[in-house]
Amino acid sequence: MTEKQTATEKIIADVMANPSPAKSTGDPGITPLSPTHTQQNDTERVQPEQSFVVVVAIDFGTTSSGYAYAFTKEPECIHTMRRWEGGDPGVSNQKTPTTILLTPDRKFHSFGYAARDFYHDLDPSESKHWLYLEKFKMKLHTTANLSIDTDLHAANGKRVKALDIFAYALAFFKEQALKELSDQTGGEFDNNDVRWVITVPAIWKMPAKQFMREAAYKSGLVSRENPEQLIIALEPEAASIYCRKLRLHQMVDLGTQTTQNGFSPTENVGSGMTQAKEHVRRNRQSRTFLVENVVGELWSELEEGDRYVVVDCGGGTVDLTVHQIRLPEGHLKELYKASGGPYGSIGIDYEFEKLLCRIFGQDFIDQFKIKRPAAWVDLMIAFESRKRAAAPDRTNPLNINLPFSFIDYYKKFRGHSVEHALRKSNVDFVKWSSQGMLRMSPDAMNSLFKPTIGHIIQHLTELFEKPEVSDIKFLFLVGGFAESPLLQHAVQDMLQGRSRIIIPHDVGLTILKGAVLFGLDPSVIKVRRSPLTYGVGVLNRFVEGKHPPEKLLVKDGTRWCTDVFDTFIAADQSVALGEMVKRSYTPAKPSQQVIVIHVYCSERESVGFISESGVRKCGTLRLDVSGTESTAPRREIQTLMQFGDTEIRAMAVDVSTGRTVKASIDFLSH
Repeated sequence: MTEKQTATEKIIADVMANPSPAKSTGDPGITPLSPTHTQQNDTERVQPEQSFVVVVAIDFGTTSSGYAYAFTKEPECIHTMRRWEGGDPGVSNQKTPTTILLTPDRKFHSFGYAARDFYHDLDPSESKHWLYLEKFKMKLHTTANLSIDTDLHAANGKRVKALDIFAYALAFFKEQALKELSDQTGGEFDNNDVRWVITVPAIWKMPAKQFMREAAYKSGLVSRENPEQLIIALEPEAASIYCRKLRLHQMVDLGTQTTQNGFSPTENVGSGMTQAKEHVRRNRQSRTFLVENVVGELWSELEEGDRYVVVDCGGGTVDLTVHQIRLPEGHLKELYKASGGPYGSIGIDYEFEKLLCRIFGQDFIDQFKIKRPAAWVDLMIAFESRKRAAAPDRTNPLNINLPFSFIDYYKKFRGHSVEHALRKSNVDFVKWSSQGMLRMSPDAMNSLFKPTIGHIIQHLTELFEKPEVSDIKFLFLVGGFAESPLLQHAVQDMLQGRSRIIIPHDVGLTILKGAVLFGLDPSVIKVRRSPLTYGVGVLNRFVEGKHPPEKLLVKDGTRWCTDVFDTFIAADQSVALGEMVKRSYTPAKPSQQVIVIHVYCSERESVGFISESGVRKCGTLRLDVSGTESTAPRREIQTLMQFGDTEIRAMAVDVSTGRTVKASIDFLSH
């Protein structure tokens, strides 16, 4: 052991025992002993793979949710869930609305159409005591300091714990899926035989992914003792995996619908989708999708090194992923870190709400939502089906049914009629029809789409300007919002024929089916890009002229520089699956039971100090070293962190005894 190392350890011990005032962040000074980066072979997987009988994927969406499954013995058969009772006019799909209803004493009552219909049938005097929630998934994306205690607001304004709501929803899916599997196999189906997959947007930060995992533990989907039973899948990755399997009759190729001076005849866009929907409807009865074991025909056109973009347009978020193909196995490699934002189709609902506020007044709308929450839900359902009828070439107006209680409540609230409000308002493209409906001109409807589609197009434009995103062969448009002819048209206009635009037929189920395929073979994506730069704060020897004087810390005659950012992984750095970042840490005192190390992150690729702007504490690495006391003069805890998967993992070993140390990374507690 070298002189320098022991001195270093003494410093660590001292600094940890009595933190110096020069330490601006209160972090114990840690000196990394051995920064190394190892590449792990797929063969030496850390834990032996468990064998599962079936993979069940849950697509927990902002607006709608569902599940699908495949038995590991017949991986080419993907079964989508049973038909749900209920359903909306003009909206056909296999998914159910992401809506949940709790009784007045906060017990789970129902989910999906059942929750919505029951809530709707309640008397207004009763319904105000029930807790109804919808579109709540976005809270995980928009909450800056998400924690286990984050709250959600029900329709009646009451607060509920987000973790409870997510756990109730997952428990509901667990029950539905196990019931269906039991019926299929003719016996009680054991949850231990299921590998669960939950999909999340790729742009979600680690706290949101961990929150989903915590909700799964709470719901009894899987247990903390067996974390491997649950895989978190990224939505656009799942879509990408499924799109590789497409046969030509399973998709619409917008590119072949000839483009004339950058504008395609819109009837082509529409008719292609109409035929697709017809095809899907005919195949609906079966609910079983045969995925080619071979690669799809489309894929056979892809060659080694070809690049494609997946644009996943959902209800809440839009996710963009760039993948490159690696033959012969057709593995995928991510070329640029996932990007996107909260530009999902609910943005159009917000625009509609803003329009109603302009006509009837914000004060009335706010009041109406709280006092008549079920009628408000009705109004938004009516809007939803008209929203789906919007198209670039539409000429006839769209009528939206106003619930009777809206008309009635408005008269009480304002003392004049809805009709009067429409005449008086400066919104000239929305009229009152004699049948008691809001009549919107196609331009009025299209203008509600503008801000959301504008964000998506701007984002795509910026993405296509990146050097890593040149020569894109295909652009796959997936997710429920991808069905919108307005969005398809805008994407076509932006690309000007640079890539072929492919839309799978059952575009709303693409992610679900891909998530099942991912659960069957999670190693298909071999290389990912880190969305952020991660690291810890350490002490380094002070170098005059290199280190800022205010970071100088003198201990026992040795000059140290504090707050140095030790980078584990940089933003947009490519990481292979199973690749490990290795660091060694030494407990400050032999009696120490737990080492807690703060993890910092930044959007920037290179970071010098943890005190720089844009660097924030985002998690803690916890090493439980109790019970590993040894006679060795120094204890070195070697920590391995894995960044190449959909979640960040940590493992640790006590070097002197070779014993495993319990290690965890937590992104949720503050």
